[in-house]
Amino acid sequence: MSDVLDSYPQWLDGAWVTVRLTLLGGALALVLALLFGMAGTSRHAWVRVLNRVYVEFFRGNATLVLLFWFFYALPLIGLRFTTMFAAVLALGLNVGAYGAEVVRGSINAVPKAQYEATIALNFTPFQRMRRVLLPQAFALMLPPFGNLLIELMKGTAIVSLVGLVDLTRVSKNIQGSTGETVAAFSMVLVLYFVVAQVLQLFVRYAERRVDRMLGRRLPSEPSLGTIAAGAPGAGVTG
Repeated sequence: MSDVLDSYPQWLDGAWVTVRLTLLGGALALVLALLFGMAGTSRHAWVRVLNRVYVEFFRGNATLVLLFWFFYALPLIGLRFTTMFAAVLALGLNVGAYGAEVVRGSINAVPKAQYEATIALNFTPFQRMRRVLLPQAFALMLPPFGNLLIELMKGTAIVSLVGLVDLTRVSKNIQGSTGETVAAFSMVLVLYFVVAQVLQLFVRYAERRVDRMLGRRLPSEPSLGTIAAGAPGAGVTG
């Protein structure tokens, strides 16, 4: 076990690669989810068709297959990406397809009376979406977005198959050099769990902030430490 712990510089480097992939892939997924999710609520049939084509294609393909396509197949026709860029594309496109359905469902879940009020106030379609529909829908999106972000983080483990030295690759390297299989894979198990809990912590904090902005909570705002501890009023249920 000591050999595994002494390799902490490798663990830190691998964790940084995993975090970078999660943040960049999550950012791309969020942009795609918002764009195609709103497209799914459009009054124009051709815009909704774009939503369905994107969602069904990328949701119906494995992230690993997308990664291999971007990294191995596209260079054969002259399109070359760095390993990091190919990984971010594969993760973002796949998770963004799931997120687009979350966005579409959340916007449709906003009470119809809110939409009718924007018409009565003579809001333009852009004003309706920006000022009324999206802010309320965003509060509904956050919990499933948090789940998707954690799933994306766990999905980053596949990048070790194309040469990126993430947490999974580090665990395999250390297991091969030290022979301590149980210790190496136990360490990576714990590290993935820790990263997931940190992501969940910030998503819950964001939920609290958004609910407070929308007037859905009392003015008192819990700290990150309070939410992590699961104290009364922190919104942590059993």
